[in-house]
Order: sequence, then structure tokens, then C-alpha cells
Amino acid sequence: MSELEQYDYDLPKELVAQTPLHRREDARLLVVDRRRRSIEHRHVRDLPDILSPADCLVLNDTKVIPARLVGYRTETGGRWEGLFLESEKNGFWRIMGKTRGKLAANETITLVDPDGRDALRLRLVEKGDEGVWVVKPEDSEPMLTLLDRVGRVPLPPYIRKGEMVDSDRQNYQTVYARAPGAVAAPTAGLHFTERLLRKMKGVGMTLCRVTLHVGTGTFRPISVDELSEHQMHSEWGCIDEETAATINACRRRGGRIVAVGTTSTRLLESALQRSAGDSPAEADGAWEVQPFSGQTDLFIRPPYEFHAVDVLMTNFHLPRTTLLVLIRTFAGDELIRRAYEQAVAEQYRFYSYGDAMIVL
Repeated sequence: MSELEQYDYDLPKELVAQTPLHRREDARLLVVDRRRRSIEHRHVRDLPDILSPADCLVLNDTKVIPARLVGYRTETGGRWEGLFLESEKNGFWRIMGKTRGKLAANETITLVDPDGRDALRLRLVEKGDEGVWVVKPEDSEPMLTLLDRVGRVPLPPYIRKGEMVDSDRQNYQTVYARAPGAVAAPTAGLHFTERLLRKMKGVGMTLCRVTLHVGTGTFRPISVDELSEHQMHSEWGCIDEETAATINACRRRGGRIVAVGTTSTRLLESALQRSAGDSPAEADGAWEVQPFSGQTDLFIRPPYEFHAVDVLMTNFHLPRTTLLVLIRTFAGDELIRRAYEQAVAEQYRFYSYGDAMIVL
């Protein structure tokens, strides 16, 4: 058995959630306790009772943009669909796309809005690696304005084959999203409601926001047999000075850092630095989270040791993905295998619109 095959499991197709629950916080929550080696079945709404008032909840406030693009090749009429990746300073876009036949530089793609009307032309400028094209929109409006006009919610293919309905514009977004830039949702955060966040704050918990723009590599299966050979995708993240200070203060007074999602986890672990300490004897003092702004391609896999995150809340992840590797690195192979087996047996709802687990 290869190293990658150890991160495989069977999942009945009917357990892949196609829509979220009406009340987000009513999602089931598998509580995995590493110290006691125990598994308990609760609900997301129980978090104020499961966690401690001294804890600090770290939320990823990235906002999903309508990055899925649908259109046709202007000259031939051949169907084309793709995904917006990012905008460059010169106004050009980087996109991925697929169509029949071979695209050529200077060709144009006509994008169609969700109502089926021709809405925008993209001129192909230069082809890069892995099917990425640099394109020039034939419209001078800001990127977000154009995407709001022509884009669709970038659902993963296991949800209705990626085809959105109107309710996805709200459902595939956390209630605290505020920084546009993600092409996939930080799905652990989808379970929170304003009511639940107020309740957690009301019992004394600290709530912090960080930003990591979730990229296309998040759900992509690992394609090599050995984890050391995997090229991790890079994503932009930011932790401001005030947030870093709040997180470190929570740790110093005995609270736990509760990362909501693998994206928050990767960002926090990317921003670590040992504190200098107050004396020479403490020169290799405790790890602290530093302000951070930039790209991270941190791939968390065995035998990685966590220094920023004490508790991790997450959804259930696809086989053979970096997300599943991260969770098993955090909680251990045997315990997470057992947790997933119980989740399947108890018919938990899986993936982006599904239920959640929290690892204590």
C-alpha cells in the first residue's frame, strides 16, 4: 500500500450533502477528544457548552467571489466554462478554462450571465502552466463589479455538478465573510449563525478574524504516491497585529486557540515564531503567532508538530486530499479513521454542505 492509499476511504454517494440545513447551527458535530480517545455525537449549537469561556475562536473571514464563468468561443460558438483565479495589477485576469479544441492567443471568449445573456468578452493573451490563461476583459469596470455581473457561485463538482441555484449565493458564504477573494468557501465556518456567535461571545469566549483566500487546490486530490512529492498550492493570507496579540494573550492566560477550519489552521501555523523570552534561559520560549501578510504553501503532514492550534473544528473531507492529511496529522490516524467510520455508520452528511467535527 502506498502512502497515499492510507488516506482513502469509501463513502456512500447519498451521504454527500447537496444542500445545507435550514438552520446552520443544527448541523451534527462529531466531538473527538484526543486525550480521552473518545468520540461523542453533539450539534454545532452545543459549542458554547463544549468549549471553555477562556478559549479563543479563530474565524477565516474570506468572502467567496462569483468565480465560476460560463460562455462560448466567440468565433466558433463552442461551449466554454472556467474559473476566475485572480486579477493582476494591469487589469488582466488569470483564469482556468475548458472547451473542445485548442484555444489560441488573441481569441475571445464571450461570457454569459446567469440569465443567459451575453455579458462580457475576454481576450486570451498568454497561456501559462496547468491550463491557466492570462486574459484581458474588454470592459474597464472593476473586477468585482464584472464578476458580480457574469459570475456564478463556484460550487465544488460533488454539489449538483457545480450548478448553482439562487440560494447558494447566501448558503455558500459564512455569515462573517468580509474580505472578497476566495474561490471556495472555508466550509467549517458555514455552520455558524449570528445568534451562535453572540452566544459564544456572551459566555466570555474571544472571537478573532483572520483572512486566507481559499484557492482551487483546496479540494484537489493528491496525485502522487508519496506525500513528500506533493506540490502544495499557495494561498494569500493575513493576520493583523491586533489579532496576533489577542491570540497570544489568550494562550498566556491559559485559553485554547480554536481554529475554525483547515484554512485558519494553516494560516496560524504559517505565522509562528518563538518568543524571545524575558531572560536568557527563556531565549527559546513559547511559540507565538506573529502578524502575517503574504502567500503560504504550508503542507501539514506527518510528523508535523502543531504549535499555534489547540482545538480544530472542521468538516469531513474528501479522500486523498491535503485536508484529510492535515486532520489525521492533528488527531492521529487511528482516532480519525474511527471517527470517519462512525460518521458513515451514523449517516452524517459529508463535505461542504455537510456536518462537522471538532477535535479537542
